[in-house]
Amino acid sequence: MMWTLLLSSALANSNELNNLINTSGAIVDQMQTGVMMVGSAMEYSHHGSALSDGTAHQSAQITTDQVQAYNNALMGMSSYLPYGDLKAVLESKADDHLQLMDEAIDVFTGAVVEMATVQQVSDMASEAATPQEEEQVQDFVTANVETLQISQETVDEYNTSLVDIEENANAASAFIAVSQNEEAMAFFENGIESANTTAEQTNIFYDANQQWVSMGYNTTRNLSAVYLNGQNFGIDLYITEADILAAGSESEFYQTSPLAQGYKCFFEQEC
Repeated sequence: MMWTLLLSSALANSNELNNLINTSGAIVDQMQTGVMMVGSAMEYSHHGSALSDGTAHQSAQITTDQVQAYNNALMGMSSYLPYGDLKAVLESKADDHLQLMDEAIDVFTGAVVEMATVQQVSDMASEAATPQEEEQVQDFVTANVETLQISQETVDEYNTSLVDIEENANAASAFIAVSQNEEAMAFFENGIESANTTAEQTNIFYDANQQWVSMGYNTTRNLSAVYLNGQNFGIDLYITEADILAAGSESEFYQTSPLAQGYKCFFEQEC
């Protein structure tokens, strides 16, 4: 089916600090083994009390790979984000909502296709220009009345999926808009630093009633908010329903739908 939406996703960043801990720890372990080995050698060599088999030094030697890994980890710390990656968090939340929206779109699309016979009837009835053609509509409806009916269950799926699509589309758009606004990002990042926490440990959510994206901190009771209606940082996302429908009429989703193409074109390829 031509009705598809692309799903974006955010890439997870590697943890540079853990990499530094692991690589430095590996070398420290070798050094510790080496120091203990030298201490032991100093003791038994002066007293003639013991011998190794001549290969003990191998377990304490530092390899070229360990050196390279540690030096790379040092270089990697230049891009380390001690307060977390706020942009990645926002993009991940947007991606979650885009996935939920995509699932709701599948339900919506199935419901529209299930109810497509309504369009078939509508097309036939509206195109009937003579009594003879009107009789043909009557005959068709009478002969197929059982299959032409739609169920309340399908209508409920259609209605519910519309709510889910709008809610998740709005949330995704809100998170992406904030992630792309430098002033809003700086405002939230300052709040994270002041609370001495990380972006990943905050509670970030979109509130449709308050018209904001807010951030709560796990270390304080404070709450920061970025409005989406033009009150701060120049983010003004709200448009009229007329604007929404105008944009939708130009979308590929609508243009490839049975509503835009007509029943015969979409289902029977009689375009």
